[in-house]
Amino acid sequence: MEKNTIIAIILSALVIIVGFSLQSYLFPPVETPASETASGSVQETDGSSEMQTSEVTSFIEDEVDSGITESEEILEEQLYTIETDLVKVVFTNRGGDIVSYLLKEENSNGDKTDESLFIEMADYTTEKNRAFSLMFGDESGAPVDKIFNVRVINDTSIGFYTTVKTKGSSGTENSFVLAKQYTFHPDDYMFELVVTIDGDNSFNGLNFGGSAYTLKTSPQIGPEWDSVRDKYDYRRFHYIQDGKQKKITLGDGQTRTVQGNVSWAGVVGKYFTLIAVPDFPIQKTSYSTVVKGEGKNAAQIYLTRPAVNASRSSDVWYVYIGPRTEKELAAYNVASNNPYGLSGRNLNQAVESSGILAPLEIVLKWIMEIFHKIIPNWGVSILLMTLLMRVIIFPLTRKSSESTLKMQELQPRMKEIQDKYTGNPQKMNEEMAKLYKETGYNPLSGCLPLLIQFPLIFAMYNLFNNYFEFRGAMFIPGWIPDLSRGDSVYTLGFNLPFGIGNQVRLLPIIYVFSQLLFGKITQPGGMSGQQAKSMKFMMYGMPLIFFFIFYNAPSGLLIYWIASNLLTLVQQIIINKMIHGKKAESNGKDSGGNISTKAPVKKAPKK
Repeated sequence: MEKNTIIAIILSALVIIVGFSLQSYLFPPVETPASETASGSVQETDGSSEMQTSEVTSFIEDEVDSGITESEEILEEQLYTIETDLVKVVFTNRGGDIVSYLLKEENSNGDKTDESLFIEMADYTTEKNRAFSLMFGDESGAPVDKIFNVRVINDTSIGFYTTVKTKGSSGTENSFVLAKQYTFHPDDYMFELVVTIDGDNSFNGLNFGGSAYTLKTSPQIGPEWDSVRDKYDYRRFHYIQDGKQKKITLGDGQTRTVQGNVSWAGVVGKYFTLIAVPDFPIQKTSYSTVVKGEGKNAAQIYLTRPAVNASRSSDVWYVYIGPRTEKELAAYNVASNNPYGLSGRNLNQAVESSGILAPLEIVLKWIMEIFHKIIPNWGVSILLMTLLMRVIIFPLTRKSSESTLKMQELQPRMKEIQDKYTGNPQKMNEEMAKLYKETGYNPLSGCLPLLIQFPLIFAMYNLFNNYFEFRGAMFIPGWIPDLSRGDSVYTLGFNLPFGIGNQVRLLPIIYVFSQLLFGKITQPGGMSGQQAKSMKFMMYGMPLIFFFIFYNAPSGLLIYWIASNLLTLVQQIIINKMIHGKKAESNGKDSGGNISTKAPVKKAPKK
């Protein structure tokens, strides 16, 4: 054989060998599972056919701690965005998870394009702690962290899928397709998440200690807040189990687990909420404030699905992320009011109320809404509502003032009884009761307006601290731009003690002066001893205590309280003139005469 022929044969063999080697390396053979994905799997973009498992990448043989062998990651991580009129959501194909969930907030011109106003509801997400990650087994497992294939179905729907392989204790291997599909609606705050597990013919399901997988929510919901500085904001966990709503408040770094099926579970803040609604029974729910990675605080939910004992499973999750308002959340109680046909879900139970004072809140809010339609300023609505309330309770206030003056007149006789029966409390109470009956005096009548005032204050506090409609409500630009937050006239470069913070506020100072003036004018005279000391504490001590308690309170509440004090003072002046006028007539003097508030002391008849 010629030398050139031998060289040509050797070179040809080398080309063939190297060519096949490169082909095997660059284009590895694809395993084709026997079955197609379940009906809930991600669809092609044109919706013409279902995703085939043969499209999924090949496998690697390394066994992980959980018993799951994942396919080789030959894709790169990429971000995908879905945007509607209400939200802007950013996904990563690593795990098919959410890394940003922005609620669109409109500015004063109704524009929703200013992203600086958007609220981040997937706050503090990190590379290892993303929103709506899946973990095989319970919450102790590691999140699925591999690259998924992606199908952008349409403008409001996206799917992620991959193939994983399980290895049992006996060493046998089975594969299944894991798919996640997110579907949004343009004008709804809820989205649908379908989690599909679709195995081959030999696949018998997922069972890791009785659990199939766990879905976790975002590490925290926005807007960003500081649990130390922002005392009137909060994060609480709400859920419904056996038809009853329950709440959990956890301290920093704590975890609580609820066993058994829940209808829904959510984390609620002052004005926003995230609620996960499984459309199937779940095994347990864990709530955690443990900070993982970045972030000042955490409020994360882990929902564990029971073991899957079939080759196919398709789970539907409904997730609401939006305002915590009665209007939005109640839509899922009636099938025709939401695009998912959900009914009787009672998500509106996540709206905070004052319990037995809830009806009063509704009435106050309704009154203010009427005034707001006339004058579109919520601060003015508060003032008009306060004026209306004072007019309504004016008869009770007058009765209370008359009772206070009568008590002053009876003070000498009451003191005589107290001195006479010092060592006999029972006899003293009997004589006091006779005196009250004889003069028609009711000691509780003077407290009636106060008993009415406190429920109004508590209802107003809850109204401005929880109802979304008052968030960002403007009263006076530059001073009170948001009635749901404290006012501010200056920001210090340091924090003041006693939890005051770094904001210099004017309304708490005005409140203290109005309360001191109110106490000075309305305090009853003729008191001595312990009673006088108690009245001085009520007059001077309580306003100072409330100054620190309500320093960072919603400005709407302080406006109501200040206006109520000032209007009550005006009422008191009017009532005093009315009472003095009546006394002047009964004593034969004109209303400008000096009227003594002391009644003559009646001497006891000699026996």
